[in-house]
Amino acid sequence: MKKSFFLCLTFAAHFSAMAQLSAQQIDQLVQRTLTTYDVPGIAVAVVKDGKVVHAKGYGIRSINNPTPVDENTLFGIASNSKAFTTAALAMLVDEGKLKWDDKVTQHIPEFKMYDDYVTKEFTIRDLLTHRSGLGLGAGDLMIWPDKNNFTTQDIIHNLRYLKPVSSFRSKYDYDNLLYIVAGEIIHRTSGLSWDDFIEQRIMKPLEMNHSAASYVRLKDTSNIIMPHVPTDGKLKAIARYKSQVFDPAAGIYSSVADLSQWVIMQLNKGKYGSENKNQLFSEKQHAEMWTPQTLQPNKAVAPYFSHFKAYGLGWQITEVKGNLQIGHTGGLDGIVTQVTMLPELNLGIIVLTNQQNGAAFNAITNTIKDSYIGLKSEDYVAQYSAQRKEKEDNADKITEEVWQTVEQNLKKRIRIPVELYAGTFTDNWLGDIELSIDKKGKLRFASKRSPQLQGEMFYYKDQTFALKWDNRSFLADAFVIFSPDLKGIKMKAISPLTDFSYDFHDLDFVKK
Repeated sequence: MKKSFFLCLTFAAHFSAMAQLSAQQIDQLVQRTLTTYDVPGIAVAVVKDGKVVHAKGYGIRSINNPTPVDENTLFGIASNSKAFTTAALAMLVDEGKLKWDDKVTQHIPEFKMYDDYVTKEFTIRDLLTHRSGLGLGAGDLMIWPDKNNFTTQDIIHNLRYLKPVSSFRSKYDYDNLLYIVAGEIIHRTSGLSWDDFIEQRIMKPLEMNHSAASYVRLKDTSNIIMPHVPTDGKLKAIARYKSQVFDPAAGIYSSVADLSQWVIMQLNKGKYGSENKNQLFSEKQHAEMWTPQTLQPNKAVAPYFSHFKAYGLGWQITEVKGNLQIGHTGGLDGIVTQVTMLPELNLGIIVLTNQQNGAAFNAITNTIKDSYIGLKSEDYVAQYSAQRKEKEDNADKITEEVWQTVEQNLKKRIRIPVELYAGTFTDNWLGDIELSIDKKGKLRFASKRSPQLQGEMFYYKDQTFALKWDNRSFLADAFVIFSPDLKGIKMKAISPLTDFSYDFHDLDFVKK
């Protein structure tokens, strides 16, 4: 214990100096992050003044096959793919094939939102800026979890059933589905699939030779991570997400070596290649993507005291200690990533991880960033770990109370007429679910269109059941709440830390 405390003090003192971190200091920072957050593997790159000054892998690709991560190891970059989608649209704007403020129905006539006025006014810009009026992650259960059978056309059609939670263009709520629609516009406008466009028009010119627009399109998977999720108290390697429908929002696989070329091009305002003679998209469109479009709630808190926070076109935009910051994060089951740029310092930082704890990449990025902006760095590794533990402890208390109630009901042998709850229920956009009674008399939940969504239902109280998914890595158990006449069902997540893409609260089932 004393040794650990001494190392912690040494680390904090070592990084408090206002000087750019050396390679050795970055090594120490990442190694400590791996241990603190139980992350098997991390890759980090730092770009400064048009050059890669650090690109290195740490830890292992998988706990089942402990081969080392290096700068060319491939990770799913998840929502960092969104900026590639906006870059592709910017190129088409430069070519005169579309405009940011074209109505979506000009390119996808069948596009329809819940409100007719919103449908009529909805622009390509609106697809990219999280101001549609839909709630956080609305409809994501059509893309999450993997192995469902929803197509791009299904998603475009089903948008009309998603009820808004705020008025059009009035509020920021992050979404994924509208980026899938944006990908379809790229396809219909260019004649190329989204994946082909990204690989041929962006990755190839930038010499991102190991990357692909989707896992299933990778030519070489010999150097790739496996995703990891803490499951029942133990870290577990899980099956990776493979659906290509999600690609325009979250599909790309890349490495820190390849992404460094992407970041250098971004910092050069679209220029790339020898002496920056080539231009991927114009400076005008580059400025458009980095211009605030939708304001977000912001608190000017230490240590950065940011004066504003906004979303541009595929990028988060803020200010830290007087420096403009452009960036994005990404997350899939078992993978989280972060790209950060400070253009006035000509600085880029890339952190890719194969575990889903976002505090890990924040600790690394912010420590490196502080050393460049001349800020005395906090011990982010310890600070974020403590904050995360507090949130997890609070969530654990909530979920434990629910399952303790379930256990007490089982011990009391409360007789529930489960046959009254069985049947087929349907939701406008998720489709049918079947509530059936198995051979042991237990009530089971199964989605017809998303087969991973299945599990056992336990009586909780009143007309409410607690649903435990068979796949324990989801970390998304849910309440199933029946209407008094048992002909309708609402759902909501049990834990407050459930990922927003499990948008059970947007479902409204009616018994068939």
